[in-house]
Amino acid sequence: MALDRRRMLRGALAGGVAAGVWALQQPLDKRVMRCDYDDVELLGRAVRPHAKRRGWYPLGLTLHVQNGAVFGAAYAGLLAPRLPPAPAPALCGLLVAQVENLTLWPLGRLSDRFHPARTELPHLTGNRRALAQATWRHLLFGVVLGALERRLNRPGRAAV
Repeated sequence: MALDRRRMLRGALAGGVAAGVWALQQPLDKRVMRCDYDDVELLGRAVRPHAKRRGWYPLGLTLHVQNGAVFGAAYAGLLAPRLPPAPAPALCGLLVAQVENLTLWPLGRLSDRFHPARTELPHLTGNRRALAQATWRHLLFGVVLGALERRLNRPGRAAV
């Protein structure tokens, strides 16, 4: 099966929007779960570890949305066409996002050990609140991605 570039671009749009929704709600989940784990900060401070918020936030947000777009393109081009139809389109995105979350979460040990701003970030290893945040965020991301990708890539839409 050949990759459909338009389908992947629409998936990238869906993934970027889903990552944006994730980033916008992070301040709320940080308060609710009483944990300062922040994906945008983790990414931004990887590039500018000692900068104040104005220095790392735009970079972190850009990288976060870009990662969501890459994930969305891969989901739309490689996974969604091969998944069985779900009763709710958001369910497929949710499941794929949770598989990614639970597969990659153990890599938090690397962040705890090697991230350039590791002393200023929450420790992730064994941090159940951070894991709960990551699970919630991937759930939200997956639902938005799955629903939006299905809407943008309606069945029967012609490849060009």
